[in-house]
Order: sequence, then structure tokens, then C-alpha cells
Amino acid sequence: MTFSATDHAAMARALALAERGLETTTPNPRVGCVLVKDGRIVGEGWHERAGEPHAEVHALRAAGDLARGATAYVTLEPCSHHGRTPPCADALMKAGVARVVTAMEDPNPLVAGEGLARLRAAGIATAAGLLENQARELNIGFVSRMTRGRPWLRLKTAATLDGKTALENGVSQWITGEAARRDGHRWRARACAVLTGIGTVREDDPQLNVRAIPCTRQPLRVLVDARLDVPLSARILQGAPALVATASEDAARIAALQAAGHEVVVLPDPAGKVDLPALLRALGQRGINEIHAESGFRLNGSLLREGCVDELLLYLAPVLLGDAAQGLFKLPAFTALDQATRLDIRDIRRIGEDFRIIARPRGGESGQVE
Repeated sequence: MTFSATDHAAMARALALAERGLETTTPNPRVGCVLVKDGRIVGEGWHERAGEPHAEVHALRAAGDLARGATAYVTLEPCSHHGRTPPCADALMKAGVARVVTAMEDPNPLVAGEGLARLRAAGIATAAGLLENQARELNIGFVSRMTRGRPWLRLKTAATLDGKTALENGVSQWITGEAARRDGHRWRARACAVLTGIGTVREDDPQLNVRAIPCTRQPLRVLVDARLDVPLSARILQGAPALVATASEDAARIAALQAAGHEVVVLPDPAGKVDLPALLRALGQRGINEIHAESGFRLNGSLLREGCVDELLLYLAPVLLGDAAQGLFKLPAFTALDQATRLDIRDIRRIGEDFRIIARPRGGESGQVE
């Protein structure tokens, strides 16, 4: 399929609109729509919040009668099923659009090509695949949940140039500068859930919410605590309810957390720890698309070993702490270099005085979303 310069420009605009819903659409995907007629935009919109009108509906309302005979550029295949809102494919047909171009087909099994098929059956020309990679990246968590049954897990950590995340005594605030911390909060804000471990709660007592930037929707806070050691006074348990994943069946502790409004899921693995892959599946069932993990080197290592890490968000500060300080990942000693985790670097840039590296593990299921 060959697309024109007008097609590319219109879809790029639709993607920019979709990104406006970066923090608010969960559990739905981020979607933008642009209507073009006679070479000019006559309507545009984006999905703003789950349960509210989809991008196509906003664009059609903006266009009014000008939608008839227009081309609709949508970043994701128009839905064909009744959810909390009617099918967008039907709305486009009713409005009389002549052509629909999508960046990608919807990985949701409830749609999966049916939206485009319905449009074609109504005599509307369709095309798919324009700026598909950009669209998939924008909704990588939604794609992961639809195709793998689990969210996309992005592991954020801050380290020195010699790969240390904390002093030997556990002190880690603050390795990076203010600009890097603010950037980290932007990544927190786009996630559906922020995950940490009991070790981080003991050492830092974090709030684990979005504070450094404006945010209209706080992510769910998830705590991995195998023995239910978390005190009810911990800051992660203040404010909105949190989800605590544990291997413990201590009825009294579970009841205390539930009485405080928190959810407890018991997911033991054979070693008596929390079954991390099972936790990801459970979060996927709750509609969580993206997880932003900020944890200590022990849980970091467990997440990496168990294939749970899809992406690394690593901030490197121009600081050296020496051999005695804590490292990034607690991993078993390797006896050969081919046992190491290889990474694909996706982006490197300077943030204030620090550097930010975005990388994905090579091979295996982690990092592969089809």
C-alpha cells in the first residue's frame, strides 16, 4: 500500500492527538482521529478517558456535515463491538465517510480486523499500516495485554556511572538531579500502575505517586511483599488504595490491610516468594496496560531473571560510589558471557546533568510484542 504525503501528515497529526490521552485512557488504548476533506482538516479528536466518547466520535462531531465524503485517519482500527460506547465503525458509516486509514489493526480479539471488514462491507475504502510502528509504541502496553495477557513492564532505576544504585547502607536519595527525577515522574504518570518491593519501602518509605508534574489520574500503587511486613503507616498505603501482592496467608495481616481499604492478592511461588509472572497476569486481568517498576536491586534482579522486564529506563549520574555500594540487579554469578542479558538500546539522551538510556532485553518473550 502506497500512502501520499497528505496521508502521512494527517496520520502524524492523529498520533499527536492520541498522545494527549497518554495518562488518562487506561484501560483503553490511546487513539486519535483526523478527518480530511478536499485537502483540509474538517474535524479531529482523541479518546480522552475510558467510558467517554472515542476519538472518531469527537472528530465526527467537530466535522458535522463535512464528514460526508471525507477520509478518516485513525491511529487504531475503529471498534466494531459494543462496550461502554457504541461501535465507532458504525458511527463512521452513518456519517458517510468515503475512506478510512488506520495506523494498525486492533489487537483486541473483540475487534481484530472486524472493524475494517465492516467498513469495507459498507462500501468504504480502507487501508492499514500507515505509521504502524509509532502507533504500536504509543499503545505498547495495550498491545502487550491483548496479545500476551500481561502488561508491559518498564523498569526505572537510577545509578552512578559505575552502576551503583545506593550506598552500602541503603541510602539512595538522591543519585540523580532534579531534571531526571521530574522526567521519571512523567513516565510514572503514563503508567497504569507503579510497582515496588518491601525492601524499598523499608529503606526509603516512598509515596510512589506522581508529584513533580501535573497529573489528573494517579496510577495504582502495587507492593510486592512476600511476608506482609509492610506497616500500615507506610506512605505507600496512605491516600488511594494500594494492591499488595504476597506469598503469605496470614489472615490477621490480610484483614488489617483490607480493613484499611487495600487489596491483597496471594500469589506464592514454590520458593515462598511472590510469583511475579502470575502477578503480571493478575494485573493484566485488572486492565493494567503499563507498569512502571521502581524497586531495589533484589526485586530488580528477580524481575529480570523471571522474564518480567520489557524495557529499562535507566538514569546515569556523573557520580562514582565504589565497589561496596549496591548494584542495579541481584543476579547469580555467570560463568560465561553468553549467559548475560543483552540489550537493544532504543534511546540515549541527556536530562539535566544526567543521561537517560531506554533499552529492551533481547530475545525471549520479554520485549517482544506481536
